Amino acid sequence: MRKNFGAKPWTYPQPVFIIATYGEDGTPDAMNAAWGGISDDTQISMCLSAGHKTVANILARGAFTVSMADAAHVAECDYVGIESANRVPDKLAKAGLHTEKAEHVDAPVIVELPMAVECRLVSYDKETCRLVGEIVNVSADEKILDENGKIDPAKLEPIVFDPVNNAYLKLGGKVGNAFKDGMKLK
Repeated sequence: MRKNFGAKPWTYPQPVFIIATYGEDGTPDAMNAAWGGISDDTQISMCLSAGHKTVANILARGAFTVSMADAAHVAECDYVGIESANRVPDKLAKAGLHTEKAEHVDAPVIVELPMAVECRLVSYDKETCRLVGEIVNVSADEKILDENGKIDPAKLEPIVFDPVNNAYLKLGGKVGNAFKDGMKLK
């Protein structure tokens, strides 16, 4: 038997993205967003309302970074989501997070978050709140790389948002091999 909940924005997993930008005066800013994902080979899309300072910064500068929130920085990542840069312009500093300029776009990379996607603005629709960015680079701290130089999710420890229970969850272990395990059913 299934229970119906009606139309809800519930899917699993919902990544916890930390979107970082520079303000008009060069102050780094970041926000937490869970409604997003890859929408093309070189594009990422998110639903971000126009009232966010971060969105205004993206529209002004045409660039942003998307870091994967991780288990080691849950409080900091949650804080940049519950506090507005419209009220607290230095909220990244208040969260104890540090930035450096991204190599490929005019946006900051958050040093403490070991994986970042550097993006150029492709489009933003104020009516639907859909923001699309072109992925121009992915960078990762060497501490989260495996012996083959690839990102190791176990070392990254990305978190996901549980929209039903308003919780952050850590990803579990490997359960299969993509593009391989289903072959036995062909």
